[in-house]
Amino acid sequence: MKYDLIIRNGTLVTPTDMFHADIAIQGEHIASIGECIACGESPCEEINAQGKYVMPGGIDVHVHLQLPFCGTVSADDFVTGTRAAACGGVTTVIDYAMQDKENGLMAGIRNRMKEADGRVCVDYSLHGIITKWNDSIKNEMEEVIAFGIPTFKMFMIYESEGWQSDDAALFGALEATAENGSRICVHAESDKVMNVLIRRYLGQAAELGAWGHVLSRPNFIEAEAVQRAITWAGATGGRLYIVHMSTGEAAEILHQGRHSGVNVYAETCPQYLLLTDEVFKDKERGHLYATCPQIKKKADQERLWRGLVEQDLSIVSTDTCTFNTQQKAMWKGNFSKIPYGLPGVETLLPSVYTYGVLQKRFDLNYFVSLISANPAKLMGLYPQKGTLAIGSDADIIIVDPRKTRFVDYKDLQTNCDWSPYQGMEMAGFPDITICRGKPIVREGKFIGKEGYGKFIKRRPGGEI
Repeated sequence: MKYDLIIRNGTLVTPTDMFHADIAIQGEHIASIGECIACGESPCEEINAQGKYVMPGGIDVHVHLQLPFCGTVSADDFVTGTRAAACGGVTTVIDYAMQDKENGLMAGIRNRMKEADGRVCVDYSLHGIITKWNDSIKNEMEEVIAFGIPTFKMFMIYESEGWQSDDAALFGALEATAENGSRICVHAESDKVMNVLIRRYLGQAAELGAWGHVLSRPNFIEAEAVQRAITWAGATGGRLYIVHMSTGEAAEILHQGRHSGVNVYAETCPQYLLLTDEVFKDKERGHLYATCPQIKKKADQERLWRGLVEQDLSIVSTDTCTFNTQQKAMWKGNFSKIPYGLPGVETLLPSVYTYGVLQKRFDLNYFVSLISANPAKLMGLYPQKGTLAIGSDADIIIVDPRKTRFVDYKDLQTNCDWSPYQGMEMAGFPDITICRGKPIVREGKFIGKEGYGKFIKRRPGGEI
């Protein structure tokens, strides 16, 4: 057999194993794994991974690229955002497609694909966002699933944006998932109580600054909504996924729900694991960190880490929604007007590796589960992606564990003039990123091509 590329002498890492071997790639797929693999009929490219980890590419299941929001559009588009992903070792991202309220879910999906196709630098998929629930949309879910999108997002907030789903809609959609094998991804916050608190603190906006964002979103705003969503999932036998979990209370509710047999999974994000709400006390730059849900306290941070270690939280994603300092300045002192969102896809793997593995919270095998295998399994991509196995897509990262660097936004591919992790020392940035057999990052530099990535169809029924 003729191979196109062989990675030699590396330490292969999967969720269950760590061993020395070569990996041979033919076309877009892994063709052989073993010792001293011969090139075959003619010479092929070889990469020496001596002393380095060879792992499946990361999968970020929660990004918002070129998202219209708060009177602007998020700064990372499908080119810059996926280029940043590649440089961070992420070879697949899942973005969102807003329901077209006049023409339905598939119309929104096709519109979003027109924005992404021919531009993405890594592979991608989409979640369908449901903003208007009725029998027609329930029936259309089947078409969307058959198209290769088995996950749907619903917001329990953003009534003013026209995105919110009420309890009846969420209940009905969860009932549908029990029948069709899809999964509902929920942004769980209590909208009406949160709006009461926002109005209450707006009168003190000039004095409070960005701290008003913290006061208007106490922990119970998330905890109550998570409890409600899990209750509906249990009552319907539905399939639920809680996005961007940020509080210790929600992590505890998740634990109870999972151990009572509810089919619920959840993710958290690096901003909730690495940062605390002390960042909002900075009068000059605190507003930059505003996201939704907002960054919480040290106790929440530790409970979320425990949730990952105990495997109640199954995935770390980023909720990447990049706004630069000029866009963030649109708040003009009103904490309710800050464009919510942070850059993060490029620092996902390094942050989890540095603060998870190197701080001995969990081992390297579980790191691979959190950032690759679990996302692939739950989102219907496995075993095409999320593993090092013969026949799987050759989505591979090569990481030198001896290398560290200080995060500086000037060195990142993210289209942003700041980073929430500025100055933090991290390891785990890939030397080489390979997407479907093609090296797209070498020595940490992007060498791929705009448009190389493609839409990946997913399957329903994903579980971990």
